Amino acid sequence: MSVQHALFPGSFDPITLGHLDLIQRSLGIFGKVTVLVAAHASKTQLFSSEERIELVREALVGFDNVQVLATSGLLVDACREHGARVVVRGVRGGQDLEYETQMANTNRSMLPDMDTVYLGSDPAHSFISSTLVRQIASMGGDVSAFVPPNVQAALAARFPS
Repeated sequence: MSVQHALFPGSFDPITLGHLDLIQRSLGIFGKVTVLVAAHASKTQLFSSEERIELVREALVGFDNVQVLATSGLLVDACREHGARVVVRGVRGGQDLEYETQMANTNRSMLPDMDTVYLGSDPAHSFISSTLVRQIASMGGDVSAFVPPNVQAALAARFPS
């Protein structure tokens, strides 16, 4: 049985070039990718859920077979709701792999048909994180090498010099 649809979840606060690389590579493997923009009540977000969804959609203009949706519940429930049995996760290093494996095993215990596919980060993007991008932008630094232009503009508006 081939897999035609995968979910790519994250908070995307904000979306980075690393995220975009993983989405593009996922589209080369799966027929369709749904980017799930997660809302976490326990996390303080720089951008609202609506703003993050819009930033992701703008960054993905021109990408075929990808949709962007909001989610606030369990990933296993999103898999059921969207008819997907594969989740794509990016891994930058050993610490990411350990965390993602724990999450994948937990998800699989709740939904045995669910699989997680790990994609190693492109070395050019392996050090980029949304947290680092927010920190650099908040201190007036140039984030153009880390995020798409629409996100750079949104960060500049959020943190005027």
